[in-house]
Amino acid sequence: MYKLSWPNRVTMTRILLAGPFVVALLHLQDPRWSELARWSAVVVFGLMAASDGLDGYLARRLKAESALGRFLDPLADKLVVLSSVVLLARENTSVPGMQLPSTVAVIAIGKDLIIVVGFCLIYMITSSIYIEAKRLGKWCTATQLVMVIAILFSPSLPGPLKWGPVVLWWAASLLAIATVIQYFKMGLYFVSRHEPQKPA
Repeated sequence: MYKLSWPNRVTMTRILLAGPFVVALLHLQDPRWSELARWSAVVVFGLMAASDGLDGYLARRLKAESALGRFLDPLADKLVVLSSVVLLARENTSVPGMQLPSTVAVIAIGKDLIIVVGFCLIYMITSSIYIEAKRLGKWCTATQLVMVIAILFSPSLPGPLKWGPVVLWWAASLLAIATVIQYFKMGLYFVSRHEPQKPA
């Protein structure tokens, strides 16, 4: 029986926390719960962010890095990002006065969709699993996560800083496009090197 390592347990906890986070976002426009929901989302998001750093630290400290961990860690981040951009872009679940543009949400979702489809195509063509996180992709995810927390904080930000979330969501979009281009090139190179050769 497979036993989850401590880093993977922390990552699984982060995935489970996505549930309460989404519930809080769903109540952002509810007059009875809006402020409580917003601050609850901030607290849960903070816990998820802390666990993101903790699982990486434990994996290195305990020498417990694994293929499962390399799969679950980005999955947890994607769950948070995708659920956030979808809900924060909808009029009835967005933060009042700071609705995420649908263009930004489409770019964020499209990036992950293209990468997942590319992953499946690579496996179909080469019969090999190819997971390689690049710095640009990590920057993109980090910017998206900071964007989400900035949007949640936006009603409490002073005047000049209210532009912060806007700057972040366009920066995240540009990074998402650049990430797709980089991963597309990486995928083509991997396929060219690992595609099964037909017998002469």
